[in-house]
Amino acid sequence: MKYTRIAGTGGFLPEKVLTNHDLEEMVDTSNEWIVDRTGICKRHIAADGETTCDLAEQAARRAMSAAGKEAHDIDLVIVATTTPDQIFPSTACLLQQRLGIHGCAAFDVQAVCTGFVYALGIADKFIKTGSARCALIVGAETLSRIIDWSDRDTCVLFGDGAGAVIVEASSEPGIISSHLHADGKYAGLLQVPAGISSGLAQLAESGAFVEMRGNEVFKMAVTTLGRIVDETLDHNGMNKSDIDWLIPHQANIRIIKATARKLRMPMDHVVVTVDEHGNTSAASVPLALDKAIRDGRIKRGEILLLEAFGGGFTWGSALLKY
Repeated sequence: MKYTRIAGTGGFLPEKVLTNHDLEEMVDTSNEWIVDRTGICKRHIAADGETTCDLAEQAARRAMSAAGKEAHDIDLVIVATTTPDQIFPSTACLLQQRLGIHGCAAFDVQAVCTGFVYALGIADKFIKTGSARCALIVGAETLSRIIDWSDRDTCVLFGDGAGAVIVEASSEPGIISSHLHADGKYAGLLQVPAGISSGLAQLAESGAFVEMRGNEVFKMAVTTLGRIVDETLDHNGMNKSDIDWLIPHQANIRIIKATARKLRMPMDHVVVTVDEHGNTSAASVPLALDKAIRDGRIKRGEILLLEAFGGGFTWGSALLKY
């Protein structure tokens, strides 16, 4: 049987750091309030002229190095992003050119914070059907470009970054299953209410900023992530105790803790990075995965549950043996 197995990971965060104390000087908030409500202490912000593709390139090169792969080894490139460099070409095509990869399929996936989990599920299908053998998957965002820095409800939450994985065909178990969902009925709870089709002038005038109804999003996230845990375990005939590590979307420490309680998993087996870089949307799951692999917490043979929830609403999970 053919499996999709992670061969290497990489991550990258911009140099500029914006702390909670910095935000105290910008909006009516406090370090104590932000930490208590979100668990976030700081976030990284892309420099002027530093693009999503720039971040993606650094994370991708680190993942390729960790996997021992060269450009000619890769036959699929997927970038999960909400903040592409251009309307077109896709950020995946721009990244493909930067890395010297030629001829293979390259495309973006837009599922906001669930984007990386979506991309991982798609790559798994490519590999299991024989359409690809080695894929580069990147989650990369410059969310700071669509944040209203005078809106204290949203500006404290988000940051920029990129995470990447190389997955390849293997006879050894890897991705066990993926579960992807969306429901546009809830679009208005978390959105940027402007876009290309509605007119570039409107896009420029509106500022195209993230808008969020926080309490409603929080309740939906906790409920939905609880359901995706049950769905994933039931599908595979597994128990909660079979999961070694939870790698959640890094949006809010309270949501993360609620999901851990659902799994009856102690927090020392939950990868938490939200304190270090806030919500980096599609980049958050691969960044957390990369950190825990590189610091030695996650070891080969362990069972990992990746899960995320984002605007759309979208939500999903991936269960894998590392």
